[in-house]
Amino acid sequence: MALGKMFGQSGEATSQESAFRLRVVSSFNEIDEGAWKALSSTSRDGGSAHSYNPFVSFDYLSSLEKAGCAVSATGWLGQHLLLESDTGMLHGALPCYLKTHSQGEYVFDHGWADAFERAGGHYYPKLQASIPFTPATGPRLLTRDTGSCTPTRLALAAGLKTLTERHGISSAHVTFVPENEIGVFKDQDYLHRTDQQFHFHNPGYGSYAEFLDTLASRKRKALKKERQKALENDIEIDWLTGRDLTESMWDTFFEFYMDTGSRKWGRPYLTRRFFSMIGETMPDDVLLVMAKRGGRHVAGAINFIGSDTLYGRHWGCIEDHPYLHFEVCYHQAIDFAIARGLSTVEAGAQGQHKLSRGYLPVTTHSAHHITHPGLRNAVADYLSHERADVDHIGEVLKRHGPFRRG
Repeated sequence: MALGKMFGQSGEATSQESAFRLRVVSSFNEIDEGAWKALSSTSRDGGSAHSYNPFVSFDYLSSLEKAGCAVSATGWLGQHLLLESDTGMLHGALPCYLKTHSQGEYVFDHGWADAFERAGGHYYPKLQASIPFTPATGPRLLTRDTGSCTPTRLALAAGLKTLTERHGISSAHVTFVPENEIGVFKDQDYLHRTDQQFHFHNPGYGSYAEFLDTLASRKRKALKKERQKALENDIEIDWLTGRDLTESMWDTFFEFYMDTGSRKWGRPYLTRRFFSMIGETMPDDVLLVMAKRGGRHVAGAINFIGSDTLYGRHWGCIEDHPYLHFEVCYHQAIDFAIARGLSTVEAGAQGQHKLSRGYLPVTTHSAHHITHPGLRNAVADYLSHERADVDHIGEVLKRHGPFRRG
């Protein structure tokens, strides 16, 4: 399909604008790795003006596919949008999947699907522009240029709508969109949805003790006591990254992951091969925080390291110890961020219990294109009320944070 830098009523390029071609591919095997890494935020050493986000890297996304995690057999058929010039140069990309369910997304639309199906519609398949199994905000409109509402970004957002309609399907959803991209989708008449996570913000603390000094006295004492209790029973903590990520260590962590995943989701999303692949292709972007007792690791959490953010992902254990989950997932993440000079810790989806541990409410964003007018109108009405609720709850929670007044 031919798309342009700017769009008229027909969707074709306007005059005096060089044309782009929008190509859809189902596999990362069809994408040039070097061209992908030249896009914004996709490469730590790519010279991009944008912050590096490990989840949009070629290594992460292709590993999900090659390891059998995000493939058609699991309900994630690649429909990646590539925006190319007439000469074939890649100017933009949007990771996208044709999905037959709503699992592994963390922005829940099950209610929309149920309502539409009861009314006689077919909600699935749908298009999902996101990072599979990863509730982390990050760039979705990957481009060579900078700026918020650029022609390249507009072309990608418009192209996703065109792809939805050419498939003849119900909807397209772009989740965990950064705030500086949501305006592009709203410009293209996507519906705007908000939700909430809890993030730690590091203004430049020199130590964890310096962070504690900013808390109210009662909160500070509670966290000190919690951390002490978590390390009772001779618990030790290891930070493992880079060369420390051996196959033996992945075996150990995968046991933790499978235990938690089987209990929470019924069927864990990630395969053992996936962890080997990221350990080989992006080891310096991975941090394992592992708890050890008596020389044996008994719990751990995996994190991913961006240029300015630590992203907490999966936790698991084979022994239960009081407060150990909080220590490994939240307190150690803060320690690492302060030690590395990272400005933010994103500790995953949901969890008001993070508030007392220094993680403040942050609004997350998603964009939704719904083709059926009736469903669109109903969802738009629902979202207007939901956005107001999210804003109100966020303000209330901020007032109950652990920090000293003033």
